[in-house]
Amino acid sequence: MLSRTRTATLVPGAVATVLAAALVPLLGTPAGAASYGTPTISLSAAYLSGAVGASGDPAVTVTVAQSGADASALTVAASASTRASVAGAGDVTVTGTGGTRILTVAPRARGYADLTVKVTGLGGKTATKTLHFAASAAVTHAADTRYTTGSSDASAAVDAGGGYMVVADDESNVLRLYRRDGSGAPVRTWDIGSKAGASSEIDIEAGTRAGDTIYWTGSMGNNKDGEVKADRSTLFATTVTGSGADTQLTVSGYYEGLRADLIAWDKANGNRYGFAAGAASGEIPKAADGFNAEGMEFAPGSTSTAYIGFRAPLVPPASGGKALLVPVTNLDKLVGGRPNTSVHATFGTPVTLDLGGLSVRDIRRNAAGQYLILAGSWAADDNSDPYALYSWDGTAGSAPVRLLDLPTADPGAWEAIVDVPDLTAAGARAQLMTDNGAADLYGDGEEAKDLGRPEWQKSRSTWFTLGG
Repeated sequence: MLSRTRTATLVPGAVATVLAAALVPLLGTPAGAASYGTPTISLSAAYLSGAVGASGDPAVTVTVAQSGADASALTVAASASTRASVAGAGDVTVTGTGGTRILTVAPRARGYADLTVKVTGLGGKTATKTLHFAASAAVTHAADTRYTTGSSDASAAVDAGGGYMVVADDESNVLRLYRRDGSGAPVRTWDIGSKAGASSEIDIEAGTRAGDTIYWTGSMGNNKDGEVKADRSTLFATTVTGSGADTQLTVSGYYEGLRADLIAWDKANGNRYGFAAGAASGEIPKAADGFNAEGMEFAPGSTSTAYIGFRAPLVPPASGGKALLVPVTNLDKLVGGRPNTSVHATFGTPVTLDLGGLSVRDIRRNAAGQYLILAGSWAADDNSDPYALYSWDGTAGSAPVRLLDLPTADPGAWEAIVDVPDLTAAGARAQLMTDNGAADLYGDGEEAKDLGRPEWQKSRSTWFTLGG
């Protein structure tokens, strides 16, 4: 048979296309044609927490780039979620242009979700990062609530000026500086343990400021198992330089004998308050007849005499008992060394206050001599126990005035007053903080203090209006 050879006919345009394709590997990209690399994307944090219905939740900074392209031409968005019922791609907002964008998440429900964040560059090229997100439930007063992340165990707070505060933690010896009006990580931190002579947890429960010095004290009580832990009796001072975001703290001295001084003083006065028995080895601190301090504030007009406010004992140690304040008359002299061993604490006349059967969880004074007292149960119960806020004038013969009952439906125990506004001003507002350490924030049965990521650990601060 005769074979036939079929000849293809190429039109001039097709010839040019074939030739160009053949020459590209040899000659490179034709002059004038753009070449784009694969985009890059990075997140300022791979872990983020939020709250349902929150205002001012923490944000993540997204940094993007692409070789051969202006960063403003890139788009950034969430493209997927492992659990859209908690937070879906549509619940992620990205703002800004250029190489830096700000990402926030508005969660729908409590729980965890991994969000895929994608940058799309020119030439259709893409890159992704995963953001591990955790959402806590909605709370009352959500619009007036902010979250401080990095720790869930806020136990004391002191105003640092310029819209910032220093917050102590009763599970570590770290002090943290936060914005008061926003949520998120600390601006800076100070691990003061070794500088205050402590090798273990101080259990910082109270702080108060006089001029450029902030005084801090541990609870002085046994741990939850009734074990005596010496470092929990540490009283220390930090010198403040700067203010606001520029605040710096330096440990200036500490004292380790305040617990022993209090017990000796009570013994010398007939064991009136049972300090020795309440502080004995084997005794738990959070009992009506226990020994546990949680507040400290200077007496009216003084920068040397400070009230130590006790969570326990009550006086008498029974239902309906009164809260106890013991004045230390030489607080400023106690922290003059590292440690100071040349002096002992001296005490004034104790004060008992009717707080409706509640005890002191914090006490704070302003420059005008107006006091706020945060009152709560002596017990180690959850937040279902009542809490209340009282005003007081700081004098022994004056009765505190109950201003409001604090909400107890949300996780966390009310622990700290940041500062005291002018209580005579209409609409005065005070900022209070919770210790969320024992709370199950995300519905997985894990206590916040045990969460593996500090970005998911958080305490809550809320502004309360005190008057009309």
